[in-house]
Amino acid sequence: MRLDKHYAVEHGILRVDKLTAASAMTVYGYTRVSTDRQATEGESLGAQKRTIEGYAMMLGVEVAQVIVERGVSGSTPLGERPGGAKLLRLLQPGDVVITPKLDRMFRSARDALEVLDRLKDEGVSLHMIDMGGDVTGNGISKLVFTILSAVAEAERDRTRERIRDVKRDQKARKRYLGGAVPFGWQVGPNKELIEDRSQQHALSLMVNMRKEGRSLRAIAVEMKAKGFKLSHFGVQKIIEAASGGDK
Repeated sequence: MRLDKHYAVEHGILRVDKLTAASAMTVYGYTRVSTDRQATEGESLGAQKRTIEGYAMMLGVEVAQVIVERGVSGSTPLGERPGGAKLLRLLQPGDVVITPKLDRMFRSARDALEVLDRLKDEGVSLHMIDMGGDVTGNGISKLVFTILSAVAEAERDRTRERIRDVKRDQKARKRYLGGAVPFGWQVGPNKELIEDRSQQHALSLMVNMRKEGRSLRAIAVEMKAKGFKLSHFGVQKIIEAASGGDK
């Protein structure tokens, strides 16, 4: 839907200093979920769309198009996402973008600030509902936006660190973390890793042969003769994991 610019100014959607020669503007919504599971649980696409439409209704405007981003991580810069790239291509001076939350559009403070500067230069207003509205409005808005973007990025980094710590602890306690089971081990009834005697013996042989100077291909041939079908790349990975203590 195209809206008269004077109406937009009167309702606080577009600032006077951003008026251009264009007599109309378009209002876009932006939603994102990083996984299919999130699409049906928690911050669903439907819930985000309803939030955007409700906000627009309070401003007396109608959203022309909602850009839907499915299965894309927030760590991916906006311009590198399919939906984000489409949105940036569509925007014209005087347009408005509405998104429900900061983290739906950005997870990187640097990307957030670069996009914000670009939108301001193009005369586009960005409204983030969880931040109270137009973050392109004035210097104070940008300051708050900058701080919250940095906090969001720091929290994401802390979450990653916590996940790494948990995985490190689980590995130390020989807990199965999913994926391929390490050579020399098998998964027990309580998801713990227990030694596979046959593979552990083969593992010791491979490590010793490598120490003796045998080539990876020669070790792979030897293992095949003993009933273990391993490529020389597989042998290399197994030996490296054993040497690094990564079970």
